[in-house]
Amino acid sequence: MPLKIAVIAHLKFPIGQPYLGGLEMHTHHLAGALRARGHRVTLFASEGSDPALVPNPVCPPTGDALGDPVACERIERAELAAYERIMEAVARGGFDIVHNNSLHDLPLRASHTLPVPMTTALHTPPFESLAEGVRAAKPGMIFAAVSPSLAQEWQPLVPDARVIGNGIDLSTFAFSPKADPAGYVFWSGRIVPEKGTHLAIDAARRAGIPLRFAGPQPNPRYWNEWIAPRLGADAAYVGHLSHRELAHQLGGARAAIVSPRWEEPFGLVVAEALACGTPVAAFGRGAIPDIVDRFSGALAPADDVAALARAIQRAVGLDRRACRRRAETLYDAQVMTDGYEELYREVLAGAPAQSSRVALFERPAA
Repeated sequence: MPLKIAVIAHLKFPIGQPYLGGLEMHTHHLAGALRARGHRVTLFASEGSDPALVPNPVCPPTGDALGDPVACERIERAELAAYERIMEAVARGGFDIVHNNSLHDLPLRASHTLPVPMTTALHTPPFESLAEGVRAAKPGMIFAAVSPSLAQEWQPLVPDARVIGNGIDLSTFAFSPKADPAGYVFWSGRIVPEKGTHLAIDAARRAGIPLRFAGPQPNPRYWNEWIAPRLGADAAYVGHLSHRELAHQLGGARAAIVSPRWEEPFGLVVAEALACGTPVAAFGRGAIPDIVDRFSGALAPADDVAALARAIQRAVGLDRRACRRRAETLYDAQVMTDGYEELYREVLAGAPAQSSRVALFERPAA
């Protein structure tokens, strides 16, 4: 039966293309796929989100503080007020179930106030405020983690998280049996220190293969100090691309480079590359070893540029059809949506009787 589902997004960036990151893309795919299956979905998101999702815009995008304490305090206030409004609207909205896709602690703390069950998807390793929110969540909440490695990181707090891998649109990221004659490798993502863009440039240069890279530039200082000085004929920035443009660039690449400097919780760009038939050369951090096998990519130790250069040289010789098969088997957005529908059925099967709503939006005293 169709469900009435509230999806709570994070609010830093709109849920729409061109995506600022993987969480925006995931939320867009999930909300769209659930709507396509006949569910009545209300997406609570920031202004500027895709109108096709019929979102409920709750505030302007809150953005990224980039280490500025004044901006950080402003964002915290804005997000807290926005999530309070969201939870008020959810509580009176007559929903069957709530899917919390945010990274904020308030929806978890306020889950006690809801007359219907809520499930939460974990998209990042534990950080202090989110972990405190998980501890304060309504007892019995079922959590999902986007990869086995992420589930393991959350295990001390969430010992039985369901693993539901992220999915991508396999029709957009279509198979390309041959690389472009230009013979380049490709990197994409947010151009920020934790994604290691500068290391990808250095590794491609060391491997002797031209690099094209794409993505938003939310951190001007990182771009000016670490990226701009590395640009050249063999390291070209091609902009912040739509998914179709991104798929074209990925499909033409001999290999995709993935260079995280943190424990990547999933790595959607890896799945996107594999769907295009493009092998992956990556630092083996976080969930990346869960996604890439020896037939679809080559891994290097974290932060080791020389090893990443050797991984690039190995990856370009791998079978592109094997890469596509792995994406079709494991990372189809429809399979992901199947997993969440099954999770909703499990949550609803054990849902307690509705309770009266109380005002419980305050955080615990410091």
